[in-house]
Amino acid sequence: MATLTSYWSPGELATNGIILLNLLGALVLGLLVGYERSYHGRAAGMRTYGLVCMASCALTVIGGYPEFWFGGQVTQHLGGLAAATDPTRIVQGIVTGIGFLGAGVIMREGFNISGLTTAASIWASSVIGVMVGLGFYLSAMGLAFLCAMSMIFLYKLEAWLPSRHAVAITMRFRQGYMPQEAALRKMALMRGYDIAGGSLMIGSDGGKQEWRFVAIALSKRSGSSLSQVSAELAQFDGIDGYTLTHARN
Repeated sequence: MATLTSYWSPGELATNGIILLNLLGALVLGLLVGYERSYHGRAAGMRTYGLVCMASCALTVIGGYPEFWFGGQVTQHLGGLAAATDPTRIVQGIVTGIGFLGAGVIMREGFNISGLTTAASIWASSVIGVMVGLGFYLSAMGLAFLCAMSMIFLYKLEAWLPSRHAVAITMRFRQGYMPQEAALRKMALMRGYDIAGGSLMIGSDGGKQEWRFVAIALSKRSGSSLSQVSAELAQFDGIDGYTLTHARN
């Protein structure tokens, strides 16, 4: 019973409180950085950055309290030599292994990348397991709660905040037709879009040119819908075929 109560001693609870404050601060800062990416239509947005920043903070901050690992049992039995167990080696192996597992759920199709938040949540769950293993129960429950709330509610916050959606466009022109980039950019601006710098790719096969690029809306409320753009492209004489899809890259 004494061993069990040591995990909930006043010192342990105070340390867990400090860790939770660090987690909250890391979450807020991670969300701030992630919003910039989300605003520009990137795949890694607020949820991904928030989870990764918070989990990284958890791994770092628990390393500063070795005297409270395993409920303080290590320091009690080894005369303060908590480093004799060196659980940080185990943590390194877990984090590295889970990183490969998370990479397996990330998928890319054209300009779309999916699975980043899932990968970040898998990595964060491994950190929760590490914190439970070290005896930081309250902090582990707090991290699990914050992760769950981030994945459940943050997408609503992202939808409410100002942002710029992106559209991946592939245009296949008729044989002999030579499109002009300046005219293409002007047409995009007239419809509330700007062609992202460095996204233009041009190919040619049998005298037919194919242009691929990402068009980013000038604001959250600007930019024609995919159906409107599709209807206009269908009426364009020089286009032989096209593909439109929402892009998050």
